[in-house]
Amino acid sequence: MSDACCGADQRDHDDHDQDAAQRIRQVRELRFAAVAGLLVVAGFVAGLAGSHIVGVVAYLGAAVIGGATFVPDTLRGLRRGRIGVGTLMTIALVGALVLAQFAEAAALAFLFSISEALEDYALTRTRRGLRVLLALVPRQVIVLRAGTQRTIEPDELVVGDRMVVRAGERVASDGIVRHGRSTVDTSAITGESMPIEIGPGDTVFAGSINATGALTIEATATVADNSLAKVVRIVEDAQQRKGTRQRIADRIARPLVPAIMVLAAVIAGVGALLGDPATWIERALVVLVAAAPCALAISVPVTVVAAVGAASRLGVLVKGGAALETLGAVRAVAVDKTGTLTRNRPAVTEIAPADGVTAEQVLAVAAALESRSEHPLAAAILSAAPQSRPADEVTTVPGAGVEGVVDGRPARLGKPGWIAPGPVQAEVTRLQDAGTTVAVIEHDHTVLGVIGIRDELRPEAAETIGALRASGVSVSMLTGDNLRTAAALAAQAGITDVHAELHPSDKATLVERLRATHRGAIAMVGDGVNDAPALATADVGIAMGAMGTDVAIETADVALMGTDLRHLPQALAHARHARHIMLQNIGLSAAIVLSLVPLAAFGVLGLATVVLIHELAEVFVIGNGIRAGRLRPLPGATKPEPIAPQQLPASSSSVDTDGCGCRAPTTTQITPKVTATPLPLTLRDR
Repeated sequence: MSDACCGADQRDHDDHDQDAAQRIRQVRELRFAAVAGLLVVAGFVAGLAGSHIVGVVAYLGAAVIGGATFVPDTLRGLRRGRIGVGTLMTIALVGALVLAQFAEAAALAFLFSISEALEDYALTRTRRGLRVLLALVPRQVIVLRAGTQRTIEPDELVVGDRMVVRAGERVASDGIVRHGRSTVDTSAITGESMPIEIGPGDTVFAGSINATGALTIEATATVADNSLAKVVRIVEDAQQRKGTRQRIADRIARPLVPAIMVLAAVIAGVGALLGDPATWIERALVVLVAAAPCALAISVPVTVVAAVGAASRLGVLVKGGAALETLGAVRAVAVDKTGTLTRNRPAVTEIAPADGVTAEQVLAVAAALESRSEHPLAAAILSAAPQSRPADEVTTVPGAGVEGVVDGRPARLGKPGWIAPGPVQAEVTRLQDAGTTVAVIEHDHTVLGVIGIRDELRPEAAETIGALRASGVSVSMLTGDNLRTAAALAAQAGITDVHAELHPSDKATLVERLRATHRGAIAMVGDGVNDAPALATADVGIAMGAMGTDVAIETADVALMGTDLRHLPQALAHARHARHIMLQNIGLSAAIVLSLVPLAAFGVLGLATVVLIHELAEVFVIGNGIRAGRLRPLPGATKPEPIAPQQLPASSSSVDTDGCGCRAPTTTQITPKVTATPLPLTLRDR
């Protein structure tokens, strides 16, 4: 990744055409590497056939085409005073050509062009996801101006405009509800697992989905300056900072390159004063070739290809060597809750009937009321009672629940504040304390019982957290969900450090804070739009690929293509193993260079011997790098789902009627350290 290590110009990502051009450039580098490889083979075959001139032409072509993938960026970096592996490879390439070692020059250019092609594609991963994020803003906005409705473009919206948002539509910009009541799905923006009920005076964020009634919202920000736009800026800034970090090989090359250049200049200068200038200049060039990190250039890409290939076969997509190196250095993990630790499919988890009433009766009345309702609780209840009979005269009571007629008698379903729980008050309190959304069911003016709904943990979540902690990795939960739900689920999963009620920018800030308090790299695991800033800010972002949104997958460095969380500790262990192999190969390559350089400087070794040692070292490190491809499937793991084009987040099918989540957690000795972070853009607990 010579752009990163050598300080090439930062690419302008401000429009779609530029992004498309960058992807074409990535493909071009791969093609250049392939052509250079074919020319190297052609030159070797021509040499065996005795066609010396044809072989030289083929080798020169390979050197030029392979060098085109890194030499221009290296030269631009040198103008800015930045050096890296690309600088050393460029010097070695020029030295080999000056000494007429065309085969060596071609091999250097070919090997390093492969390395660049394998690394560079990771630089193009963000923009498509950011465009998906901006697509959460509707293409047209209905506003009230001078007492009449007008349809305008989003860019024409100004602070103070009153937006009219119908059921099923997205909110164009941040604002305050002035008229109407509804339930709003904010999962794509804040990570709140349950849609929230809002009314006059409540804050709404851009990109939220209005689930039921019509709303009039006063805009408090323009589209260019709303919460979604801020998320985009955070992601772009974080990715730009991350892109300037150096690889392990570049950190080694930084002091090595100037040292080798000074040494070669001293050898040529002092030797010319004391002896034959031509001999010492040639010896200085041999030193440059001896210093060429041939083994280093191929060993890291081979290790990356082996490790990434093995991981992808088991459902873990790692975006290049830089991501693999960083993943292997992770010592702290921040995990999102909704859709990552949980299934993101709220369901009925408990039915608590009153005395003399069966659970089946409670569910039957609830399902009858919800069978034709647009209330977000409906899908969860109906999935538990698919054979329900619809109630008559069903109406929605905004902010409360639904009512109708079941079997000729009035019935209601709603939150405890609307229907007095009466004989089941203790059950309501218990469920709410456990972080469960509670609906009270009443029939013929008699409370039948309550139904608890929550987005449950994945079955392997606790095992995954235990495996991470056993490997020395600390785990924190970052979520936009309400405090009680987060605390209850954290206790079940075994997480003791919980940060709840966070806006996307808050998550990014907390990742920075966690990085300052932990040794080693920090990873962020998430699946939604609201996780994108934290994914970009973390040293390595990990997305739940099959379940995640485009912006999460594109922003992340690693994607878990399936839904089995056990792949997370497996991926970390696999990356650690691969990183150890990289360090072994780098150490060997550095030892060879440090040994060959003084021997070449004093004329002990000639160019042919230096080249032979380099080639033998390459064979060894390639064999060592292949070991990184060893990875066994998880026992009982399901086949990963392919990453398909993602749809924009749909409205959830449940509502947080009281600001909580599901059934009482199993007994645990863990007392979570819960941190609610009430920042300016944080939704309050309802």
